[in-house]
Amino acid sequence: MTEIQRPPQAAHELSFAPRELPKLRSNYGNYVDRNTISWLRPTPLSTPLDEMRKRYEADGYLWVKHLIPREDVYDMRELYFSHISPAGILAPSTSPRDGVFNPELDPLKYQGLGGTPLKASQSLLDSIHSHPSYRSFLAHPTLRSFIRTLTGWDKEVMLNRGLLRHNVPQSLSTGIHYDQLFLRAGDPVFITAWVPIGDCSAAGGGLMYLENSCATGEACEKQFEQRQEADEMSQEERLNAFNKHMGEGGHLSHDAEEFLQREGRGRKWLVADYEAGDVVFHSPWMIHGATKNEDESGRIRLATDLRFYEEGAKLDERWMKTFYHGDGL
Repeated sequence: MTEIQRPPQAAHELSFAPRELPKLRSNYGNYVDRNTISWLRPTPLSTPLDEMRKRYEADGYLWVKHLIPREDVYDMRELYFSHISPAGILAPSTSPRDGVFNPELDPLKYQGLGGTPLKASQSLLDSIHSHPSYRSFLAHPTLRSFIRTLTGWDKEVMLNRGLLRHNVPQSLSTGIHYDQLFLRAGDPVFITAWVPIGDCSAAGGGLMYLENSCATGEACEKQFEQRQEADEMSQEERLNAFNKHMGEGGHLSHDAEEFLQREGRGRKWLVADYEAGDVVFHSPWMIHGATKNEDESGRIRLATDLRFYEEGAKLDERWMKTFYHGDGL
């Protein structure tokens, strides 16, 4: 009998056997119960555009695999750690391209953006944001073209305040938040691109997302607005992500387990093993944070997060200046 050959299954339709879930924790609290963790859904670059758009609208995020050439990403990683190496952050006799932390140092003194780095490091962390090679990386034609294709925009506008964040092993990671919280002076119509600059395992400080959380993010913001209205706050105070109603660092929480018990409603944290070249796009309302970096090889987590609006949209003009420590945002 002749065997019937079936066409190969499209990459975006493939399912894979589940891997063992990692052991994760955030800044505070215990390790997160593995029963409350699941895997982020990857989207191959070959996925049809209509399917990509459906996933973004339904999930609040789109994790696109291998979008930017891997070598371009690692060139950026090497540039970053070469630039800040005078701070002594790297392990002796290691390459800036690898970005391995010196285990003899106090991790809390060598934090990146969002932490409290040594003052001697702040000028290096500031100046890398205006480095021509970083600005060129932000204009990467593959990334920019994909954003226009995904959104259907004729032209995109990127906020100049792109952020390069490193997270050394055992230091504090990014707290739980939604992005609109920090960009209240503009409309919530932007798209965030989170770009890991180097491979980053789920236990290495990558982003984790609370599944189906866009509505929760909007509800949180409405609660903040009601409190601000009751206090008769000025417009300037209301826009401030660090006003008296906000949490530490402007975040909703630094304890993933506690936040899930309070706001999770049976949902899970979604995590991933990111590869250099991957990009995660997410909604202004999508709730997310970073896991604590417990990379076994001592690799420093490095990523950049970028925000894009359609040309003509009301954007947060405060974010049109390049980052520097003390800019109040």
